[in-house]
Amino acid sequence: MKKLITILLMGVMWLPALGRASEAAVKLDHPEYTFDRETIQRGAKIFAEYCFTCHSVKYMRYNRLVADLGMPESVVKQEIMRPDGAKINGNMTVTMSHDDAAAWFGKAPPDLSLEARARGVDWIYTYLRSFYRDNGRPTGWNNHVFPMVAMPNVLAPLQGEKDANGKVIQAGSMTPQQFDKTVADLTAFLQYVSDPSELKRQSMGPYVLGFLLIFTILAYLLKREYWRDVH
Repeated sequence: MKKLITILLMGVMWLPALGRASEAAVKLDHPEYTFDRETIQRGAKIFAEYCFTCHSVKYMRYNRLVADLGMPESVVKQEIMRPDGAKINGNMTVTMSHDDAAAWFGKAPPDLSLEARARGVDWIYTYLRSFYRDNGRPTGWNNHVFPMVAMPNVLAPLQGEKDANGKVIQAGSMTPQQFDKTVADLTAFLQYVSDPSELKRQSMGPYVLGFLLIFTILAYLLKREYWRDVH
């Protein structure tokens, strides 16, 4: 009985590893960007243009982009909000139903609210730059980081098309450097969406350090005053 329980426990422990084994072990690249409002705003616009038709970020509200990022409400309404009729205080969802998405793509596109937390920014940055042409796939695309992925390369007009060996089949509208920067901005937006309070925490950091410095000085002066007569 003990052996059976041990085998079952070991099986449960290995399940997550088996799930990850379906994704190739590719060296992940680290995106170079400054995590600030300007970068995230650019990423939000890229997300709205290329990703938001299929992928939601349902835990984010449109008005947070105004409050957190300083984006004008008119810009959010005109360039970010989808679909027509969405409200500024509503969540960033898509109109495509789960069943329709599963029928069209074979699998419903996931919500990306917590993607950066679940996989990390390095994974997102490398994944979006690792698509290649594969005529054996229903979409005509495959991915080195996520083999057999159902998603096509929606950024192909910017990046261009490559074969599995990295040879350029058709050039995109951007240079490789420009494309890497665009993907880095998009990655920064998904990082922000996964933890919107991170910007506020960063802005509060100098004040917290300043308080601790002043408190330390006052504590030291108080200590000297108390121990003056002892010494």
